[in-house]
Amino acid sequence: MLVPDGTATDNLALFTAVTAKVWGSDDRARGREYVDALVAAGFPKDRMQVTADQSTVGRAAESLQFSVAWGDEECLIGQVGTSTGEPVTAVMPQLAGGRCLVGRTRPIDW
Repeated sequence: MLVPDGTATDNLALFTAVTAKVWGSDDRARGREYVDALVAAGFPKDRMQVTADQSTVGRAAESLQFSVAWGDEECLIGQVGTSTGEPVTAVMPQLAGGRCLVGRTRPIDW
């Protein structure tokens, strides 16, 4: 269960469980599925980032990352994909501007 007033660490187990559930589905390579599942679990969509499902040459991304900025200092970050093996989740410090992921991310406009 989401702990809205808790820390990112307090919510890591739920974040990890949601990630594992999507990873175990047929939609494991679709970033939107992770975002939608995290929203359904109560995580705030407006604090999320997700990378592209495809590489710049149109192939499935070898690694997909998604995140939730938590508070003003922490991020819940997930990484899945063929280059990762099993899903990886972690709590990391926020980057400048409240971002969690380095580089280009796709708009979450659905």
